[in-house]
Amino acid sequence: MKAHLVGWLSAATLLLSAPASSAAVLKVGVLNDSPPCAEAIRPGDWQGTAVELWQRIAARQKLAYVLEGFQTPQALLEASRRGVVDVGVGCLTVSPDRLGRYSFSLPFQEGGLAVLIRSDRIRASFDLLKILLNPQLLQVLAGYLLTVALISLLLWRDAGHHASEGARKERLRSYTHVFQIIATGTGTNTISQHTRGHVLIVGSWVIRLIGASLILGTITRDAINQSSAGRYNLRSVNDLRGLRVAARPGSISADVLAHPPLKGKVRVVSLSSLEQGPGLLLNDQADALLADEAQIRHLLAQLPKAQRAQFVLSLPGTNLQSKALALSPTLSPEVAGAIDRAISEAKRDGLVPELP
Repeated sequence: MKAHLVGWLSAATLLLSAPASSAAVLKVGVLNDSPPCAEAIRPGDWQGTAVELWQRIAARQKLAYVLEGFQTPQALLEASRRGVVDVGVGCLTVSPDRLGRYSFSLPFQEGGLAVLIRSDRIRASFDLLKILLNPQLLQVLAGYLLTVALISLLLWRDAGHHASEGARKERLRSYTHVFQIIATGTGTNTISQHTRGHVLIVGSWVIRLIGASLILGTITRDAINQSSAGRYNLRSVNDLRGLRVAARPGSISADVLAHPPLKGKVRVVSLSSLEQGPGLLLNDQADALLADEAQIRHLLAQLPKAQRAQFVLSLPGTNLQSKALALSPTLSPEVAGAIDRAISEAKRDGLVPELP
């Protein structure tokens, strides 16, 4: 059922059935453009994970409410502080600065920021080459091949090929055939008829398992240690210094850019909507987009596959902080407590919608 219909129906039901003293209708502000947490899909109609949570809270605590849309988190927070709305619905971040100015409910989720940058295929090729030419990987590979070569030699001699009267070229061909079988594991049951040979074949199987694990582990470790295949080598938000960074005014992202160590070190590109970000990056009007990780992931999911491949998500989980509902300081302690209790129950029952 749609959010605005649920709100009006709950308000009407409680006004008709409850005593006047307990039938106050809450004014609930909700963000218009903050997917996947909250967004207006048409005038007066909202959806999103935070909206779903609020509907569950209101239904559990029998709270009547009406919804009103707000364009930015900052506008919604200010409305809650001034008592224009009783509750602010969205994945609002409880930052240290906000905690001193605004009132919040019990946190219901943890989330962080991330950076979106353009991909760099040339750099990705160089990164792959660096991984493949890593000295440690080459050492592991050389050790594996040397061990396989030694076992192949023992099996080759065990089969008596070294004593054959054929030409040297034929003996070399027979050895390389054994080497190929031991290295790949295909056809090992055909190269020996002796117990000693079977023991060597079992040993080669163990060597292949260990060698494959070491090689895969080395490649995986190097791939993780490599920076994302984007235009910039970002290992922390401090590496955004000197770049043009897009962020929405009044957001936590804008706060991060306005405080040390990034204050005055980046050129902030203002966004009226997060959907503008990919276009700014592709048109070279911004170098990076800093925003809530869940919102960036949601934005990428909406893009066509070919366009999505042009971007890289970097620094996921940066500045991890709690998400909560905003509460007006004029809200009665009884209602505030009921909201916190419902959030706690929803978390206990696993009913809090997950961020993507």
